[in-house]
Amino acid sequence: MSDALLAANRRFYEAFSRADLSAMDDVWARVVPVTCVHPGWTPLVEREEIMESWQAILAGSAPREIEYGAAEAFPGEDMGYVICAQTIGDTELVATNIFVREDGEWKMVHHHAGPVVRRRGGRPPSGPVGSSGQMPN
Repeated sequence: MSDALLAANRRFYEAFSRADLSAMDDVWARVVPVTCVHPGWTPLVEREEIMESWQAILAGSAPREIEYGAAEAFPGEDMGYVICAQTIGDTELVATNIFVREDGEWKMVHHHAGPVVRRRGGRPPSGPVGSSGQMPN
């Protein structure tokens, strides 16, 4: 089950890296409510505004070189999520991508990406992405 969830997550990043709005539209759920928080943006809470945001991002001058890694899946019966690292240009981010089963396929219902803050020594405050360490106080 986690393989299917990781495959859905991969489809999201492939659509992003190819600037393929049609593929991006296919990644997102259509039946249940969806939300998205791009780095530095206010939350988007309607599917239409989320797709408009992707249209602007994919057509814009932002770097297309997006990489993702350290993906860890947390599947449930009808809902699951993936936490992963993503790099866009020189910016390191951590993302949470939540999926639900819709017509037998994993579809995204929430994407939230934000910058990784590093302490002296270069380590993120909570440890490497995918670790099971606790959050700092």
